[in-house]
Amino acid sequence: VFFFPADIISTVEFNHTGELLATGDKGGRVVIFQREQESKNQPHRRGEYNVYSTFQSHEPEFDYLKSLEIEEKINKIRWLPQQNAAYFLLSTNDKTVKLWKVSERDKRPEGYNLKDEDGRLRDPSMITMLRVPVLRPMDLMVEATPRRVFANAHTYHINSISVNSDYETYMSADDLRINLWNFEITNQSFNIVDIKPANMEELTEVITAAEFHPHHCNTFVYSSSKGTIRLCDMRTSALCDRHAKFFEEPEDPSNRSFFSEIISSISDVKFSHSGRYIMTRDYLTVKVWDLNMENRPIETYQVHDYLRSKLCSLYENDCIFDKFECVWNGSDSVIMTGSYNNFFRMFDRNTKRDVTLEASRENSKPRAILKPRKVCVGGKRRKDEISVDSLDFSKKILHTAWHPSENIIAVAATNNLYIFQDKVN
Repeated sequence: VFFFPADIISTVEFNHTGELLATGDKGGRVVIFQREQESKNQPHRRGEYNVYSTFQSHEPEFDYLKSLEIEEKINKIRWLPQQNAAYFLLSTNDKTVKLWKVSERDKRPEGYNLKDEDGRLRDPSMITMLRVPVLRPMDLMVEATPRRVFANAHTYHINSISVNSDYETYMSADDLRINLWNFEITNQSFNIVDIKPANMEELTEVITAAEFHPHHCNTFVYSSSKGTIRLCDMRTSALCDRHAKFFEEPEDPSNRSFFSEIISSISDVKFSHSGRYIMTRDYLTVKVWDLNMENRPIETYQVHDYLRSKLCSLYENDCIFDKFECVWNGSDSVIMTGSYNNFFRMFDRNTKRDVTLEASRENSKPRAILKPRKVCVGGKRRKDEISVDSLDFSKKILHTAWHPSENIIAVAATNNLYIFQDKVN
């Protein structure tokens, strides 16, 4: 199947109610899907998600000082809680964060005095009476307008943005620094983490992801390429270079290999909705940490342990550097993350059961039921299993999202978005 690289989906995010779902792509576009309302004849069947608005968020730019092209690719989207009829979201590429307002218009003013209906200025000598403009109904229009542009604060590539629970501030993180912004102030930000060494040759780790605590506006967490997580408290000092808590699992010396450091790099970190746990994703596993226990995770889930023997070829084709995301369901009882061959994994924390599902055109027909998939490592393969040697590493699910309260998931597979939901009786 041929597709343009610009169409590859690079981020997926539900808003706080789950009524809207936004995707960003490598071409700098944001597409928002809206859930259809219940219909009277089918009250039990909540509607599908249909395209609500599409707009160009970022354009390609060129940094003349550094002779660098700045990609338009959307790295992250974060919604703000809805305060009025309009919706607000943050989107970022490598360098610039933008705040967008998405609003509806179904009326238009008519009967201006100085302009005709096409917007052209009228001849003043022809104006003989004063008209009162009126609002006329029109076809619904959804408009996206940029309200703020937060630029020129990052030397390195932005990998994370996170809205604070005070809804007045947000943070943006790049490889070496994390900045705190006020939504009203675009020309300055406050640097809260700086791990850049005086001599760049001494650089040993980079920041890979960062997120605010869901309820405590003074607490945030960031992960590193060394497989460590730091919890910081902004009340202790203005610059959070000294962490409040440091989460790291000691390495098993018997598992040490050339690839150990690469596969221990954390690609995503997420607070649970309750705020009690942190989930991290590295190349082979998903780990759940209790905020009160720093020395090891309380749960570790193997995502695709059958790839351990394939690390050499995954290193050669650069797949070992893929950055998989992870998400919680609304009640923090199930976690989901992606894999290769368009597989994605779900782990039930209560029953300890896990399942591998596939996002593909074949099983994406409406009301189709997803069948669990199994990967076999040895020589003998059962009928419904797929051999580890026949996995397609060009098909990968890096970005997923879970509805905040229902069992509806969104899965981005290259340039396709799949939305699955629990079977409704």
